[in-house]
Amino acid sequence: MSQAMRAGMTADDFFRWHVLQERRYELVDGEPVMMAGANQRRAQIVTNSILAIASRLGSSDCRPFTSDTAVLIPAGNIRYPDLTVDCGRLVDDSMHATEPRVVVEVLSPTTATFDQTERLEEYRTVPTLIQVLVVNPDAMEARLHSRTDTGWISAPLRGEAASVDLSSVDVSFPLGELYRGLSFRPRPALVG
Repeated sequence: MSQAMRAGMTADDFFRWHVLQERRYELVDGEPVMMAGANQRRAQIVTNSILAIASRLGSSDCRPFTSDTAVLIPAGNIRYPDLTVDCGRLVDDSMHATEPRVVVEVLSPTTATFDQTERLEEYRTVPTLIQVLVVNPDAMEARLHSRTDTGWISAPLRGEAASVDLSSVDVSFPLGELYRGLSFRPRPALVG
């Protein structure tokens, strides 16, 4: 597809185009932008996140989806979070969440700053999205952003026993579950 044809793509145009691509893209300001792949460490955290959440949803109407399911940003962008909990109606052919309630993003070195600023601001504009969990793959820490009646609040989570409280979908689990099977490099000690 030529550059001129891609400029100003709609969501429908993008999804029709995207299914024919070998690589993964997001739609940003009307243009497809290639996404980077994940390393095994990030992929393990995403897998652990799916297991932790799915095993606790029980008979809920909410379902966890992988990064193959898009979240539509009201301003027109299309994002692919690492994990989305969708509480809307299941639409077999839909390529996007119908009622995203929770998003999980595992940081990567190339997008960490963007994920914690601009991408987070985009997620905050999605009316049904109540919580965004941003996970650090290199230390047992995360930040949980939650919508309240008066705006958004942010809570740091540190250590294996810290509780990840996804109250919007009635799920809670210890942060350590996200890091199951992983080890950490020792941090350098400060010399006094």
